[in-house]
Amino acid sequence: MLKVGSYAKAIVSAAAAGTASLAVAMGDDVIVTGEWVTVALAVLGALGITYVVPNADQSQPRQRY
Repeated sequence: MLKVGSYAKAIVSAAAAGTASLAVAMGDDVIVTGEWVTVALAVLGALGITYVVPNADQSQPRQRY
């Protein structure tokens, strides 16, 4: 069975990392090759790290007093 949750969290984190690094690279309105490499490494790093780390087990529900 396909585990959509692990793919979804990896894709979202990769998009967030790529967007954040691209926003920083656009600070001077010019993107050079080194900045593209940084964006690619941020995306690949976020994909790899987020996919490998398992989701936490579901916690106990809060009890109301």
